[in-house]
Amino acid sequence: MDQPTIGILHPGSMGAAVAACAAANAAAVLWCEAGRSTASAARAAQFHLTPMATLAELLDPSDIVIALCPPAAAEDLAREVAAHRFTGVYVEANAINPERVQRIAELLEPGATVVDGGVVGSPPVGGKTPTLYLSGPASATGRVEALFAGTAVRTAVLGTEVGKASALKLAYASFQKTSRVLVALAVGMAREHGVDQELLEVASRRTDSYLAEPQYVAKTAARAWRWGPELEEAADTLAAAGLPPEMLRAAASTLARWHDVKDDSELTLTDALDRLAQP
Repeated sequence: MDQPTIGILHPGSMGAAVAACAAANAAAVLWCEAGRSTASAARAAQFHLTPMATLAELLDPSDIVIALCPPAAAEDLAREVAAHRFTGVYVEANAINPERVQRIAELLEPGATVVDGGVVGSPPVGGKTPTLYLSGPASATGRVEALFAGTAVRTAVLGTEVGKASALKLAYASFQKTSRVLVALAVGMAREHGVDQELLEVASRRTDSYLAEPQYVAKTAARAWRWGPELEEAADTLAAAGLPPEMLRAAASTLARWHDVKDDSELTLTDALDRLAQP
């Protein structure tokens, strides 16, 4: 089979790196310049993605489109793609809840084939190997598996039901991200009372505790703009299952205090905790 042409919407830190992996098995990997930031353009250039001036120019030649954007934009993006009558495979890889994935599938089908995707792990750079979980029609998930064969992005198919991959992603994110918010609160509380070093000594006796890695709080703060909306999606998923969503909504509200340090790689633990203490 000829190598497919791939479109990435849009080249954020995860999207650009995932797209670069797909390039190994693709004829071309395209991205759309319209309305994107200079940071997106720089990432696209870094990973040698091919720029297209408009969404239509990206969609027309693309066999597979991978959507990786902030959760809030997922349905609007799908509507734009649907308006262009895209007929390829649409990989909905955003961190959104299963009901939203199903709505997106309804928007795009029957013209396009929708694959539900969920990335677990860090962007595939510097030796990192995230897993892209997939669910949806077998013929389409098979094409996505082939796209990432032999690359740093592992794939795992969960079945044919759209929504399963997103459910797994949010179930994992619920723990992984909320636990790190709790680290920030615990360290902040201890610091206020002058016992932060003692807290770390207690935590260091448990090697599996995030409390033993408080330096990760600054990274959490820098990612809060993405993690907060993702936890809101996870909270919606809990609520839909009759489970209490308040813990995740509270974590999302906590993360909102860090929204103004988006992607700040210079942020320190002290800076992050100081910002957390200021409503």
